[in-house]
Amino acid sequence: MATDPEANGAPCPIIDSIQQIGSQWRLIVLHDLQDGEKRFNELKRSTGASSRTLSRVLDDLRETGFVDRRLEEDAPVATYYSLTDKGVSLCPVFDEIEQWADEWLDADTEEVAADPEAVQSRA
Repeated sequence: MATDPEANGAPCPIIDSIQQIGSQWRLIVLHDLQDGEKRFNELKRSTGASSRTLSRVLDDLRETGFVDRRLEEDAPVATYYSLTDKGVSLCPVFDEIEQWADEWLDADTEEVAADPEAVQSRA
């Protein structure tokens, strides 16, 4: 039975969390930065995001405290991004999602391969 998460006046922590990290690009960038500090162009290549999208996402993640930016002014000028402690605290969450995906997404793929009609009948 679904209930209104804010019916009792208290915010729902899951909804609040998803609002901060839940966009596709935010999750991709946060996951990519788990490997350590990266330059803007490295992130652009590894994530496949456009410059505009990546810039917006990095600004959002900095604003919400998940990502730090470091400017190196020596020639050539470079901007580096890394996870803050708040961002690093998400690493176990990504590990859990990966474990879940390994177990359940592979199982779904195997089930479809074994009996595609059974899966369609559930939909």
